[in-house]
Amino acid sequence: MSAETTSRQQWTVDLPIEKNEWNIGLIVGPSGCGKTTIARECFKNEITRGFNWYKQKSIIDSFPEEMGIKEITSLLSSVGFSSPPGWLRPFNALSNGEQFRVTMARALAEQSKTVVIDEFTSVVDRTVAKVGSCAIARAVRKRKQKFVAVSCHFDIIEWLNPDWIYLPATSEFQWRSERQSRPPVTLEIINVHRDAWKIFRKHHYLDSTIQKSANCFLALVDGQPAAFSAVIHFPHRQSSSFREHRTVCLPDFQGIGIGNALSEFVASLYACRKKYTSVTGHPAMIQHRAKSIHWQMTRKPSSVSRHMGLEKNGKRRIASSNGRVTAGFLYCGPRREQEARQFGLI
Repeated sequence: MSAETTSRQQWTVDLPIEKNEWNIGLIVGPSGCGKTTIARECFKNEITRGFNWYKQKSIIDSFPEEMGIKEITSLLSSVGFSSPPGWLRPFNALSNGEQFRVTMARALAEQSKTVVIDEFTSVVDRTVAKVGSCAIARAVRKRKQKFVAVSCHFDIIEWLNPDWIYLPATSEFQWRSERQSRPPVTLEIINVHRDAWKIFRKHHYLDSTIQKSANCFLALVDGQPAAFSAVIHFPHRQSSSFREHRTVCLPDFQGIGIGNALSEFVASLYACRKKYTSVTGHPAMIQHRAKSIHWQMTRKPSSVSRHMGLEKNGKRRIASSNGRVTAGFLYCGPRREQEARQFGLI
């Protein structure tokens, strides 16, 4: 008997995705089960095959020319890449996790119909994969786009929270009529020396320095540093206060509110003693606080001179000095007296 000279696999697939409205789908299964082949057949030319990026210019310059700086940075923030210093770097200078977020943002920007990503989250560690999946899902739904992830990782299901799932290994298709909230993230918050700032300073949107008098806090996720917040005393003859000095969330953990959660927790400690204020120029943080019942805006976003986002001579750039757009806030949320005592603040 002669040996077969060719090997052939064949799938019969039924994806009834036209029957219901949806935004996010997931094709998931082990290697070799036909995920990519099925995705190519079902979605034809909609699979993202990578992008060309300028080698020397910032990632912002590679986005469609018709997009303004505000729209680009808003999209980057929505997928969990809200680090202005990172926006100015070329693509090849970013970490794997940052490249993953930026690629997702560009796919959403350039593909107006269905965005299909093969090998979704395969090149990033699992923490980045889960957090990134949650941020991307939220961005897709907000933009009312359609997004299909093709992946061998089942651990992203609860974070991506798809409307439908197809498992090629068993030919099983399922609608998920009731989406669940993402899994909870537990933060361990500790008081740390200001030397911890070294891990975070290059990601701060304004300044890499920190005052020697700052009292510093670190948020840990599964034992890993995720976010940093520092507080200084703000003397005033009539009404002294405490003031937020620096708050930064590392890129791998951006997109699910960890930075804002740490900021508000620290504010709730110091508000037990005096009023707690903050001036921020971070677009995502301004947007969050403007909607939050825990913050009162004391000064609307304004700038003395330059804006953070500018377009000049057709080229995009970001100003990085005093005169950026900032807004002022007063914390008016709950006060955590018990925790403030545990930290020795009262």
